[in-house]
Amino acid sequence: MDIYAALLDPYLRDWLDLLLRWLHVIAAIGWIGSSFYFVLLDQSLRRPKEQDDADAGVGGELWEVHGGGFYHVKKYKVAPPELPDHLAWFKWEAYTTWISGFALMIVLYWMDAKAYMIDPEVADLAPWMAVLISAGLLVLAWVFYDLACKLIRGERALALVLIAGIAATAWGTGELYNARAAWLQTGAMIGTIMAGSVFFNIIPAHWELIRAKQDGREPDPAPGLEAKRRSVHNNYFTLPVLVTMLAGHFTLMVSHEHAWFLLLCLMALGAFARAFYNLRHGGTTHKWMPLAAALVIVIMFVMLRPNGGATETSPTDGRADAPMQDTDAARSIFSASCASCHALADAGADGTVGPDLDTVAPDVDLVRERVENGKGGMPAFGGKLTPEEIDAVSAYVADASGD
Repeated sequence: MDIYAALLDPYLRDWLDLLLRWLHVIAAIGWIGSSFYFVLLDQSLRRPKEQDDADAGVGGELWEVHGGGFYHVKKYKVAPPELPDHLAWFKWEAYTTWISGFALMIVLYWMDAKAYMIDPEVADLAPWMAVLISAGLLVLAWVFYDLACKLIRGERALALVLIAGIAATAWGTGELYNARAAWLQTGAMIGTIMAGSVFFNIIPAHWELIRAKQDGREPDPAPGLEAKRRSVHNNYFTLPVLVTMLAGHFTLMVSHEHAWFLLLCLMALGAFARAFYNLRHGGTTHKWMPLAAALVIVIMFVMLRPNGGATETSPTDGRADAPMQDTDAARSIFSASCASCHALADAGADGTVGPDLDTVAPDVDLVRERVENGKGGMPAFGGKLTPEEIDAVSAYVADASGD
């Protein structure tokens, strides 16, 4: 059996999914945590109280209490007079996050692009074309961001350009792939920008400081300032990317006809949250910001509510043996119990699953058997289904697949 065929084995892919996803989450927590901490540190620094510290080049200091003790942190404007014997680096979290995420994208999406990326009603792409476009967009994202940073020095103007680029990405990927893949592609592009900043700018700037001290040269502050600039950008990117990592659980969002716009709303809320806390760490609290975020959530809630909030007829009509024929009710049960794992119920005759009824003809009897007997952990969420609910879901699957 060749490597490609082996990787398509459902059992092996389940293990790769588990191990790579777990590694991805662990590394991402470390990366996000260090990003949050160092931005907090920079925003909270105060002028050094000791003249000796100021004379030695200390630009700011901060006292912290944690873990049963006090910490006294000092940040130099450029570099200390002498290099310390030990330096703590914060780079492997970023590299591991991107590498594990890229591996997940290959295993779960690229290797089965027909099932997990392509929606013929959106764009009837060949699998190889879908993968090639996806890879090209990752490269394009970094090139666009890097050029924008080099050409646009004003942060407000740069922010507008980046927001426009992300909006175009969210919409454009939605015109290429199914909604889940589009959300993931958008997040992968921003994640590539973040990892690229660490690899091509932030870490090289640190090495330049170190080599200058080793060579007895006066360090150039410019690379360090650019590194800090991009580090702050990464800080604002973290929560928007996190939203896309969780896209598979947001069926309510990704099934909407304007999923790209909802993605932008969620990403904006994440960046807005970072702005609120970054300002707060610097001593400024804007109470209107949480209210504005709450208003956006309310608007999304109203926008997503089915039938304008109207409730259709009762599924069981008050009788335990009454069949549930209402399509909206069946869809509601499906969304609550099945859609967290399946974009549509799509158990095939061989027991395999995929995200699209158009690509895998579902076997309704197998759906019923799995739900009734709890095989494969179905339903994973939503609790045990009643016989009437099983009838409704089975009818909904049959109708959706034209069975």
